[in-house]
Amino acid sequence: MDPYPLALLLRIHCVQLFDNLSDPAMEGALYDSVAVQRFVGLTARDPRPDETTILHFRHLLERHDLGAGLLAEITQHLATQGLRLREGTIVDATILDAPASTKNRAQARDPEMHQVKKGQQWYFGMKAHIGVDADTGLVHSVATTPANIADITQVPRLLHGAETRVWGDRDTRASPGIRSTRAGRSTGRWRCVRASGGAWRRAAPPPRRSSARRRSRRRWSIRSGM
Repeated sequence: MDPYPLALLLRIHCVQLFDNLSDPAMEGALYDSVAVQRFVGLTARDPRPDETTILHFRHLLERHDLGAGLLAEITQHLATQGLRLREGTIVDATILDAPASTKNRAQARDPEMHQVKKGQQWYFGMKAHIGVDADTGLVHSVATTPANIADITQVPRLLHGAETRVWGDRDTRASPGIRSTRAGRSTGRWRCVRASGGAWRRAAPPPRRSSARRRSRRRWSIRSGM
């Protein structure tokens, strides 16, 4: 069997990242989704890479540390198409859960991953920290860490440098890195986009004036772009 074209595998990798698909789900999308088939350049008669091939290609990119360069090329291409970065960035993070079992060949957990407690549940894996353009919804920066690394430590890595507004969690402003970043921009201001603490969510919210409600709706409309 002939090897798969590099352009095909790169497009499949991008779809997997954009839609947050597992390797089996990505393989299934190559059969079930016409939109995915058109984007990656497959016809009805073309052979599809299986989940193992998709996994091996992703590991190949990781071994050679090509993820950041690939994202930079995508961002540059979008900029040439008129989808330019604006002055606002939304920062957030998500946990990428992984099997915690030691029943494998090495009889050990992956040393690059770690466990963390979120709410009342424990997770094991990595954490993806993402910077998104507030106007277009385009991802312009990504950083990965073990799951136990605090979100606030990675925010400076998620900014493209021309922001006048940044939206993040309430505790984001407590980071020394955030204060130093903000101090370097006289026009910069930090906005919170979600309430903190489980107790606050369970309690009835206090009455708000109409202006406060309008500001709250605007913050959440921006947050929904993530």
